[in-house]
Amino acid sequence: MVKVGVIGATGYVGTELIRLLMKHKNVQIEAISSRTYDGQNYDDIYENYRDVFKLKCKDMDIAEMAEKVDLIFLALPHGIASKQLDKKILEKVKIIDMGADYRLSDVDNYEKWYATDHGSKDILKEAVYGLPELYREDIKKARIVANPGCYPTSSILSIYPLIREGIIDENSLIIDAKSGITGAGRSVNLATHFTESNESFKAYGIASHRHTPEIEEQLSKFSDKEIVLNFTPHLVPMNRGILTTSYAKMKVEKTYKEIKDIYDKYYGDEFFVRMTKENIFPETKWVKGSNFCDIGIKIDQRTNRIIVIGAIDNMIKGSAGQALQNMNIIFGFDEKEGIDDISIFPI
Repeated sequence: MVKVGVIGATGYVGTELIRLLMKHKNVQIEAISSRTYDGQNYDDIYENYRDVFKLKCKDMDIAEMAEKVDLIFLALPHGIASKQLDKKILEKVKIIDMGADYRLSDVDNYEKWYATDHGSKDILKEAVYGLPELYREDIKKARIVANPGCYPTSSILSIYPLIREGIIDENSLIIDAKSGITGAGRSVNLATHFTESNESFKAYGIASHRHTPEIEEQLSKFSDKEIVLNFTPHLVPMNRGILTTSYAKMKVEKTYKEIKDIYDKYYGDEFFVRMTKENIFPETKWVKGSNFCDIGIKIDQRTNRIIVIGAIDNMIKGSAGQALQNMNIIFGFDEKEGIDDISIFPI
């Protein structure tokens, strides 16, 4: 059994992670940490865990937890993990960071977009970006994995084959994204109050969202040029789910079948990436509660553009489920273990 700990266990990401870990046959949850709920049993915080998971929360730092477990999941706001982690800790324990501190390899870019100093630049160099469909072999050998952001997961998986094969004009790429409210986290925020967000639909972080450089950096790795794109997120009054719609000019004429064959080349053997049938497009309801990323494509011959739709559950494939997928890879477990549920419908 792999002993795991969760720091930041009482946020939305943390509680989803606990739920998935409890189902995993090779995992024992050894320690959970929460500053806000220090000393409280988990089922006193979340009633859905009543008489099922009673472990007590303790306010502990990464170094303290590293003495108790084989792997730590960090579900923390940006700027905290990098100031606690060091190489001595990585000699004792594996880390999957679900925050933003190790997602960008360019530290100047990180400090610019996140407006904070990075506290462990030496570790940043060895962090592996945890998108399994792209970096599986690197993840197998990693001591620290940077779990991708939710928007970037759907965006990168949607566009990657087209960039890799040189199908689109990179300068024309626009990503329009929508997220449920859990993407904002559990902290009190006026913008996500029921009366502020219900029956409303808005764009935010326009030309400034912090997931933009993450998407650009990853896609640029598979292009012969640095990619700079427009990324616009929107808040939708639903609990969970992300839908990304990406638009780009095509460099060469291709039929639907030719584009579909390209996607099958990269994702045909990937369990968690599913291509929809022609003229059927992803919807968040078909991935909710699952670790799947659904992708659909449409060629608009009139404008010479390709339109790619991607859908994920931001809490699962966009966060906790992908973290378990990375854990399974690191420890050589079946990659689907604990996260092979199909979507819950209706919900």
